[in-house]
Amino acid sequence: MDKSIKKIFSDIEKTRSKNNKNWMDLLRLSFESNPKKTLVIVSEILKKDEKLIKLAKKLKKKIK
Repeated sequence: MDKSIKKIFSDIEKTRSKNNKNWMDLLRLSFESNPKKTLVIVSEILKKDEKLIKLAKKLKKKIK
């Protein structure tokens, strides 16, 4: 893999890491404010994550 592409992947990884921390801070704040509503939203996020995983598996099968 080209060095410039590796650098881009590295930058994406660093940015996602920082953004994950921001998401967790937001989740904590939301949970303190309204735990029930927060859990409803988190459940919806998890459903979408499951859909993304299924799509990724489908793509993986096509590449093999």
